[in-house]
Amino acid sequence: MFHSAAIDIGASSGRVIRGSFDGNQLQVCELYRFSNQPVTVHGRMYWDIYRLYAEIKDGLRRLAAESKSVKSVGIDTWAVDYGLLDKDGLLMNLPRHYRDSRTLGMMERVEERIHRNQLFARTGIQRMPINTLYQLMAEQVESPERLSRATHLLLIPDLLNYFLTGQKWTEFTNATTTQLLCAGTKHWDMDLLQQLDLPSHYLGKIVSPGTSLGHLSDLDLLQDSRVAAASVIHVASHDTASAVLGIPVQSESFAYISSGTWSLFGTLVSEPIINERTAEMNFTNEGGYQNYRLLKNIMGLWLLQQTELSEQKRGNICSIPDMLRLAQNGKPFAFYFDTEDARLLPPGDIPSRIYEICRENSQNPPVDLGTLVRGILENLAFQYRYVLDQLEEILQRRIQVIHIVGGGAQNELLCQFTADATGRPVIAGPIEASAIGNLGMQLLAQDELRSSSELQELVKRSVITKLYEPLLEKRWEEAYKLYLESTGKRLSNRARQNICS
Repeated sequence: MFHSAAIDIGASSGRVIRGSFDGNQLQVCELYRFSNQPVTVHGRMYWDIYRLYAEIKDGLRRLAAESKSVKSVGIDTWAVDYGLLDKDGLLMNLPRHYRDSRTLGMMERVEERIHRNQLFARTGIQRMPINTLYQLMAEQVESPERLSRATHLLLIPDLLNYFLTGQKWTEFTNATTTQLLCAGTKHWDMDLLQQLDLPSHYLGKIVSPGTSLGHLSDLDLLQDSRVAAASVIHVASHDTASAVLGIPVQSESFAYISSGTWSLFGTLVSEPIINERTAEMNFTNEGGYQNYRLLKNIMGLWLLQQTELSEQKRGNICSIPDMLRLAQNGKPFAFYFDTEDARLLPPGDIPSRIYEICRENSQNPPVDLGTLVRGILENLAFQYRYVLDQLEEILQRRIQVIHIVGGGAQNELLCQFTADATGRPVIAGPIEASAIGNLGMQLLAQDELRSSSELQELVKRSVITKLYEPLLEKRWEEAYKLYLESTGKRLSNRARQNICS
């Protein structure tokens, strides 16, 4: 039996998961779960990276306590954020959170020097204020001396791997999200950084998923022989890249939604697709294992998470499961709003911001929590449909099925609404897709599997999914038209014909 550990950390929680492979099936078991909450100091948002590392070590100790010998360890996390190391290999500052306000105005500052279309042509990456490029621009404005003294920039999973092993390498799938790579390559765009007067000396070696970093070097962990001999593997360290590896694909023409704090909606392509339409539609081309992920970032369950916090601050003791039960009886199609409105990106009172957007569009805000939550889910589903229409235009073919993986696969109402809004069957699960992809990459790296096709067959044998068929399609089509009118979103002639047909 091959035992390995997947460390899967998202924007709100992390897990240490044991994978056990018997040559035929992969069994996963969550051993340890911990929260991942930002720390705000003097108005600046940080990731508590040292606590996260302590949680990782606690999880590995629990795995060792099971008396199972661990062959390998892999880490996947969210994208774009980073830590800077000094000449002594010490972290110069806690990593800043991508929702920190320091990036306000940085896209515009960059685009004063490089037109957004040229930037997309060079990098193939979606224009978002959270991207590493804009964070570095903010860093240069805020503390140019810190950038000049930094010897290494490590993205979050690379930083955690450095803590484990002492190796300072950058994994490819996460590196592609930074907007700092030449599209379709594994090379940093040094000319881009030079044009922006940003230093580049801290950017290091880029390695492919499946690369071994060697063994653990953390003295605390070396005391236990059951984990001390484990190899640390650079998996597909962007959690979405790992999640895609964990999809039990049943059709060549599929789209996926990696559903968590963010919803990442896309499909797989052999090479980046960079043209005027993908630039105009603001799609992104991110690296995967032996392919690229053509996708768009959508706000996701962040809207529910912040609504839950807002309700609790108002003294209403309710959880997301409570809110979903209320949504079952909420009024259908009561209001429409753009889930991608920039006002919804920062943390805070999301319900009040949605009410404000409704009033601006001459709509009546929802009068009860059930209707509010139902409306959030409906409008997320409409945004999925909108991105699907755009994706089909780019590909010039119809998507047959949508896979929803990650935590959002548990949200039955959202899964059904997605099927209804898109008119496509939705296959929900596995919830643990990122961990499964993480573990699968470790199996490939250790020659327990020979190819990605073998991994795909293993995933199909090992996971349970649930099918949602579209219902009430005509009613949803009429509501989708109202959504487009209310949000001012435009479709191509082809997509409009699909609605009218």
